[in-house]
Amino acid sequence: MSSVDSVSAYAAQTAAAAAAASTTGSSASGMAMPQLSESDFLSLLVAQMQDQDPTQPTDPTQFVSQLANFSEVSGMDSMQSSMGNLASSMLASQVASGTSLIGQQIVASTSTAALTTGGTVTGAVTAPASATSLQVQVTDSNGNIVSTFNVSPPSGGGTTTFTWNGLNSSGAAEPTGVYSFAVKANGGGSSTSLQPMFASTVSSVSVDPSTQALTLNTDAGSIPLSSVVQVQ
Repeated sequence: MSSVDSVSAYAAQTAAAAAAASTTGSSASGMAMPQLSESDFLSLLVAQMQDQDPTQPTDPTQFVSQLANFSEVSGMDSMQSSMGNLASSMLASQVASGTSLIGQQIVASTSTAALTTGGTVTGAVTAPASATSLQVQVTDSNGNIVSTFNVSPPSGGGTTTFTWNGLNSSGAAEPTGVYSFAVKANGGGSSTSLQPMFASTVSSVSVDPSTQALTLNTDAGSIPLSSVVQVQ
């Protein structure tokens, strides 16, 4: 399916990780504190009861409180471990989902699209009901504005397609490459920037080591997985 068909199809049909945190304690000397197991805690508790002053026995509620506190900390450690395992599992699932998109054509909210030799670029945009006209500005990789043209929005607002013929303002064909598109809606005495959508083909996927966010590498540049609105 071509990019034109993909975006047009989406326009016709159109009218979010787990996080985990862990902390480790250290002693004043900077050495790691030994971890107290539940068995160790109970042994200390029994020794405390055996060595208490018979004339001034320790309040038994203190033992219960200490045991409850230990159980709470133990439960939190277990929960943190489970959350860490869940996060790892979700990341693996996300990568698997991303790799399944390699070779697939997607429609995504992005400002860039690829122009092939002698080809055109078709995109889609959702205009507000107040829009009386749409202006599309095309910029090359050097930041030069190569073309500006107007598009009529649908009556009452909604999603519509637009096509750049690949020609610059002088009527000459622009070279193959990735171009940026800025769309503005004019109406009611104001101008509003809109987010266009384009079709592209996924060539590979990558994971940001700091955020663990999945990115799709396409012929139109890198696109976050969260920006994908349709898979062909």
